[in-house]
Amino acid sequence: MTLLLGALTIGLILSLLAMGVLVSFRIFAMPDITTDGSITLGASIAAILLVNGVNPVLATLAGAVGGALAGALTGLIHTKFKINALLSGILVMTALYSVNLHVMGRSNIPLMQARTVVSAGEAFGETLFGAKMLNVLGWSVAASDASVLLLSLGFAITAGTAMYLFFRTNVGTAMRATGDNPQMIRALGANVEGYLILGLALSNGMVALAGALLAQYQGFADAQMGIGMIVWGLASVIIGEALTGTRSLGLTIAGAIMGSVLFRLLVAIALRWGLNPNDLKLITAVFVFAALVLPSFLGKLKRRPSAA
Repeated sequence: MTLLLGALTIGLILSLLAMGVLVSFRIFAMPDITTDGSITLGASIAAILLVNGVNPVLATLAGAVGGALAGALTGLIHTKFKINALLSGILVMTALYSVNLHVMGRSNIPLMQARTVVSAGEAFGETLFGAKMLNVLGWSVAASDASVLLLSLGFAITAGTAMYLFFRTNVGTAMRATGDNPQMIRALGANVEGYLILGLALSNGMVALAGALLAQYQGFADAQMGIGMIVWGLASVIIGEALTGTRSLGLTIAGAIMGSVLFRLLVAIALRWGLNPNDLKLITAVFVFAALVLPSFLGKLKRRPSAA
């Protein structure tokens, strides 16, 4: 049961990453590699502030702001210097590795002794439930684990709702239109470059928020923790689209959250069945490749009988 709760909690935390990737990948059709650096930047900023006694909420928000600035920098490089979008992300992601080491001062910062959002949630949960252990459907569950799961669910729902409401505003609608047809938006006199920069800032701010929360849940921030996270986000978005079967805004956001949780559960099950942890990134890449290719392949199979 502890393994299940842990998988659900991490899946919900990383759903913030999935929603950030959703903005860059689906709205702007830009696989933003900055993700791998901004998630670590969010964790690094939050961790160094937490060990210096800063309020956990402020430290977490500061991590998100750091990620937003990294995303905005990628947008500026792409729009102002006319550098390819993918290369712009690679440049910023590469630079962020050194930035993260400078922020932390070393490659790893433990948070076990620091007061974090997670530790505050655990303490509140034990007070709320009035016991250290709970009985859930016959399973013995630690009240601290249950409270952190609920806290993660709250973050995911709040972030998803905020994103949904934002993209229904005039600015959000214009941003979505920019991704669909930038020539039309430019003809209407809108600032296409500004919307792109804002969108990448929003995307990486969400990603960095996920990094800040993940570091607090795991109990450490590490310079290597962002490797391959763009693939994780893409997998979550693709799984979510397969689950919802639609591109409507609300269901797409909900699908990204469900896709992240389901993907983490699949990973946990694979590890439980004896998958070598060293093969995890390889399996993830293969899974994303299959998820990208299978829909087109199945569509061709369906069309063959009707053509005959």
